[in-house]
Amino acid sequence: MTNDKQAIAYLRSPAAIRERCDRIFNLGCENKLSHFRVDLTKLDKCADYVIQVMREEYPNLEIPFHSRWRHFEVGNVSRIAELDRTLAGLTPLEKTKVKFDLAIISVLLDAGAGANWQYYERETEQVFRRSEGLAVASFRMFCQGTFSSHPVPWQADAKGLQELTPEELMPGFQVSADNPLVGVEGRLELLQRLGQVLTQHPKVFGTENPRPGNMVNYLLDNNNNQLAASAVLSAVLEGLGEIWPGRLAIADVNLGDVWIHPSLEGDNQSERYVPFHKLSQWLTYSLLEPLQELGLEITGLNELTGLSEYRNGGLCLDIGLLEAKYPDILRDRYPVGSEIIVEWRALTVTLLDRIAATIRQKLNLSSAELPLVKVLQGGTWSAGRRIASLLREGGVPPIQIESDGTVF
Repeated sequence: MTNDKQAIAYLRSPAAIRERCDRIFNLGCENKLSHFRVDLTKLDKCADYVIQVMREEYPNLEIPFHSRWRHFEVGNVSRIAELDRTLAGLTPLEKTKVKFDLAIISVLLDAGAGANWQYYERETEQVFRRSEGLAVASFRMFCQGTFSSHPVPWQADAKGLQELTPEELMPGFQVSADNPLVGVEGRLELLQRLGQVLTQHPKVFGTENPRPGNMVNYLLDNNNNQLAASAVLSAVLEGLGEIWPGRLAIADVNLGDVWIHPSLEGDNQSERYVPFHKLSQWLTYSLLEPLQELGLEITGLNELTGLSEYRNGGLCLDIGLLEAKYPDILRDRYPVGSEIIVEWRALTVTLLDRIAATIRQKLNLSSAELPLVKVLQGGTWSAGRRIASLLREGGVPPIQIESDGTVF
């Protein structure tokens, strides 16, 4: 059992993500992978392209974190300021709890929407798609009390989430036969499971009115005005790990966004496991800003990894850092646990570190001045979306994924 606990703890760490992804990357550099080749001669080209996008988006290179909060500003509308005005009477701690509630709900609803869905925001008369559309939709539902069982609308709590129905969620996303949202059932189940998990971890989420925002109290315990980013990720993985659909497990503990790649070998089955924790890290990045607003100093930012999703991975393919070994890879559609997708994601994680290091070298900036979370925002995610829009109608990623609404 001790070995099981050690394996679980390790697979939940950023160090494990890098170690397993680096092993696959090294095999790729030796041309020993089944699906992709690595071409590091394209690294300079990729870094230059990302820098070009960064300078257009942020001319002074004052780049914010890559987090959900960026999407709440889409359409030149400061929804965060709108929320802050609503919360003006609350204490700083209570405001942070509200923002935790919002960020956690919104990130969990952020899996790929598909190319045919859109959201019309009545308040601004604007239309948004993909991740931004999901952000605005979840923001509006949150402010309307969709996830709350209390008269106070701007919160999410265990009872409200457990009792959430398709009849509430689908209109909130404006889902119809003409406006289909990928994985809407998976999103609903994820939120319902979140409601259940909130009651099972009182240490993290509180005993009276369990809610995601009570994680703030848990994180503030025993800290000295400093908080490691990895500690926030650990809390997210510990508190929310059981919400994910049943996948790989050790000693009946659900590992979440962890998959098998057959090229990895070892004495134990778990040595073949490749962790990514993409949504959990995206969520962690999104929780850091509300904590900073409380005056906490976030340390160890670069311990977290890049996000293994289709914009960052698409950039690597579209710019030529990765090359598909046979054309069917770019024609077919794959489930998230397939060897092709696991391989693509693992290579993406390591390449993001290489891209970030090359960008810093070109700009003469340190990792403290330009941490990975800012490279992602500035950055690789935007560059991946831009190059996809230039190469393919609708800006779809180069590889098509069968998403259940809980990974991508």
